[in-house]
Amino acid sequence: MSVAFVKEESAEAASETLLPDRPISPHPNLVTEAGLKALEEQLRQAREAYETANIIEDVNERRRQSASPLRDLRYFSERVRTAQLVPPPASTETVAFGSLVTFERDDGRVQTYRIVGEDEADPKAGSISYVSPVAALLLGKAVGDVVSVNGQELEITAIS
Repeated sequence: MSVAFVKEESAEAASETLLPDRPISPHPNLVTEAGLKALEEQLRQAREAYETANIIEDVNERRRQSASPLRDLRYFSERVRTAQLVPPPASTETVAFGSLVTFERDDGRVQTYRIVGEDEADPKAGSISYVSPVAALLLGKAVGDVVSVNGQELEITAIS
């Protein structure tokens, strides 16, 4: 609809409120149980924020306030719809999706990460995406195995 038919500041103001969609990964949307719950919660929050923005009377302000929640609503709706729940690993013999893996680097640093889905990955909090370079190399490996990443060797010391 043309902005001539709505109470609008300008065509530029209308276009400013249209945010591009958040990119959706081409990889399968694998999630842990906690990851699925987090996606569902983020979807609920986006829906709530969108509904709150839609009660604003001024059409321009309503568009501005609803743009981000609407984009998040589209993103999280799709991520929940395509989520593939992966049960916890049945074994700690090899690294799998959901495993907590500890490895030692060449320089002596010891790091521990849980391998999770893309949306739940947070390296600072101790989780990495299963499609990350490090996780991709660790998957299927056992304690004592060594993998090379960017010229550095990582030795798996524990899997739980």
